[in-house]
Amino acid sequence: MPPRTAPTGRQQRLGAELRKMREQAGLSPLDAGRELGADRTRISNTEAGRLGLSPERIRTFARIYSCPDNKYVDALVAMVDERGKGWWEEYRGALSPSTLDLAELEYHASSLTVLQLAYIPGLLQTEEYARSLFLNTVPPLAPVDVERRVSFRMQRKCVMQRTPATPCTFVIHECALRMLHAGVDGQRRQLDRLIDVSSHEGVTIRVIPFAAGSFPGANTSATFAEGAVPKLDTVQIDTAHGSLFLDAEAHLENYRSILKYAKKTALAPKESREFIHSIANQP
Repeated sequence: MPPRTAPTGRQQRLGAELRKMREQAGLSPLDAGRELGADRTRISNTEAGRLGLSPERIRTFARIYSCPDNKYVDALVAMVDERGKGWWEEYRGALSPSTLDLAELEYHASSLTVLQLAYIPGLLQTEEYARSLFLNTVPPLAPVDVERRVSFRMQRKCVMQRTPATPCTFVIHECALRMLHAGVDGQRRQLDRLIDVSSHEGVTIRVIPFAAGSFPGANTSATFAEGAVPKLDTVQIDTAHGSLFLDAEAHLENYRSILKYAKKTALAPKESREFIHSIANQP
């Protein structure tokens, strides 16, 4: 089978983990190829996510690389063992690869923590609110592209609607609650949506009020997706050119700390619900 020309983010992540495993074993691609009966090009293509792998092959890599973490290896095997294509594949070619990779990341996460400062998190947005954001892009989107992006964003909510739902914690700054992206009435409907969703099982919404002041990472908006094991955690950040995904251990530790400070600064869930309600009912 020829190498993939455009591996998904999850396929690239699996390859990257095999590269990390090899490097920790102190082996070069050439050394690994000799041990595995493969040439250097095949090792490179595997680590780039361009080649498919079987569970048996993953365990062979782990054995050759003397990886002692069985839970980690089992989690990599589970990634290989996934069958079928996700719902996001129907948008391939119409939306950017990084947009699809975000949906795939959310779908497979064991839990999600979202810190958002200026916007309501995408998983909590109403159609009206999402549409208002997509209508304000530079350069402007064509109407069909706006509706396609709104539809995609609404479908991403499946992670909170399936059984069992993915546990989701949203830490939202008061700034996002007050910015009128969808106008006065649209924002009020969006806040009502937050109040409603906050009572759903598995969903936690916490607000950082202006009065709380600054906190470490106060300029950060990010999604932290927990994997099956901590080594497979991922941070997603929105940029002007699409999603950026981080998985280096230093980055993961930094964002774990940022989210810890954000949660420490935020109101408790019950107080947050009352706070959102008070803003929604202001004249």
